[in-house]
Amino acid sequence: MSDNSPNIYRRAFVGLTFLFFMWGFMTALNDILIPYLQDAFTLTHTKAMLIQFAFFTSYFIGSVIYFIISVYKGDPINKIGYKKGIIIGLIVSGIGALLFYPAAQFHMYGFFLSALFIMGLGFTLLQIAANPYVAILGSPDSASSRLNLAQGFNSLGTTVAPILGGYLVFIFFKGSTGADAVKVPYLVFALIFMIMAFAISKTPLPRFTNPDEVKPGFQALKYPQLVFGMIAIFMYVGGEVSIGSMLISYITLPEIAGINAAEASIYVSIYWGGQMIGRFLGAISLSDTNNLKKYISMPLISIAAYVIIGLTTSFASANIYLVFLILNLLGFFIGKSLPNRTLYIFAFINIIFLAIALSTTGEIALWTIIGIGLFNSIMWSNIFTLAISGLGKYTSQGSSLLVMMILGGALLPLIMGMIADGYGVHISFIVPVASYIYIAFYGIRGYKPKNIS
Repeated sequence: MSDNSPNIYRRAFVGLTFLFFMWGFMTALNDILIPYLQDAFTLTHTKAMLIQFAFFTSYFIGSVIYFIISVYKGDPINKIGYKKGIIIGLIVSGIGALLFYPAAQFHMYGFFLSALFIMGLGFTLLQIAANPYVAILGSPDSASSRLNLAQGFNSLGTTVAPILGGYLVFIFFKGSTGADAVKVPYLVFALIFMIMAFAISKTPLPRFTNPDEVKPGFQALKYPQLVFGMIAIFMYVGGEVSIGSMLISYITLPEIAGINAAEASIYVSIYWGGQMIGRFLGAISLSDTNNLKKYISMPLISIAAYVIIGLTTSFASANIYLVFLILNLLGFFIGKSLPNRTLYIFAFINIIFLAIALSTTGEIALWTIIGIGLFNSIMWSNIFTLAISGLGKYTSQGSSLLVMMILGGALLPLIMGMIADGYGVHISFIVPVASYIYIAFYGIRGYKPKNIS
């Protein structure tokens, strides 16, 4: 390990926050692509969900490749460094975004799916490198807090994407023929990825290597906290993406809100925005900041969120969301800065929200689904931190296995699409219920670590 001064750590972390922002932005854009390409190619819900299938399957395949290499040739990240891993990931992601232009030019749905797959491969390497990198940039006790903060900027990207993407695709480029509305936006995104790769290549980042010999084989799988954590990541990503993917179709239902896709994109933004709010709150709650500062800053963030939502929609709607914000704060305080306890509390709340949404219609059903985003907030970072705890020299291998389980974002939305085609969009929201039941189990029992020498 080279220069480990706090200033170097701080600069590295600040630089990584923009990286987290961008891949959150691009991931959430899929929620806009689904209804847009569904209309452009006249697709069923099941076929439209192939967008998420292609994107998130790439995480699985990319992670499998990484894992196989780590088993037989040694950990790639440990050899090339986190910095080079991030640069390669950005370049591959940029190539995937660039391919949207010929996909639109030739009006080929399969081409779009291929472009999404390649972009996802780049994000795979970014996830494998960046998540553990953030975790080790400082004290192990505050790793979960740092990951929540970084994921907060990821959620800022997912919040902005539906608004900006919805405007560009459904309004600004609306007159474009076929699928041409995505040409210019994705060319710009490709350029941003390439600029980021160049900027990071010129930025000094601390290098971490593990001097301990990593034995060939499936050593990381000996840790039960990792194995159970892999399933938890599968369920979390699957549940989160399933909801986001079907949200516009859900909101446009006459019995829910009955509005058009452009208007519905605002609510998609609030759904993802809830994750941003919750992750910033989680970063504070799980940090070593004294309780007085926590009790002051966390309610202030919640009040700011209430005002923004009131100005964006209406204060009548914001009053409903205020109840969720208060419940979120109570969840953090009851969780007592413990990642596992906060995890299962939030999972139980989401189960209740889904039960309400499935049994009601109108504004109550709408806002309980939107509110789930607020309680999804800490799940990725808390599961990830708990799962790699105690892995030592097998941390990167374990990280690749966790990223592999992003496969949930490919499979569960597909199942949800099939149910939507067969039984209706509303009833399809039964799919994420199973996700949160398992996550609650992981927070109660499955996370318990086992150290292996």
